[in-house]
Amino acid sequence: MADLHIVREHTLGLAKARKIAFKWAEQAETEFGMACAYTEGDVADEVTFSRSGVKGTLEVDATRFELRAQLGFLVGAFKHRIEAEIVKNLDTLLAAPAKKRVAKKTV
Repeated sequence: MADLHIVREHTLGLAKARKIAFKWAEQAETEFGMACAYTEGDVADEVTFSRSGVKGTLEVDATRFELRAQLGFLVGAFKHRIEAEIVKNLDTLLAAPAKKRVAKKTV
């Protein structure tokens, strides 16, 4: 089994981070066929996700995203590719609010 551990710090606060985590879960469902469950908490949220050969969690709080996943034997052969795609998707979602703030300032 291969393990993934990805951490991204942010300054969005929980409300905005929650929206991004929800979008991430929607993308995981539509693009990768994941079954996702979203649980909101007082200070942190958790997205659990799974499909054949993959299971994990995305924990979200006011300052960070932390993704942990276990990849089965066959899927583990593609660990680096899967990790790169997850990082790209998460970084794109995290960059979107910053782009909107910059656009509002220049208008």
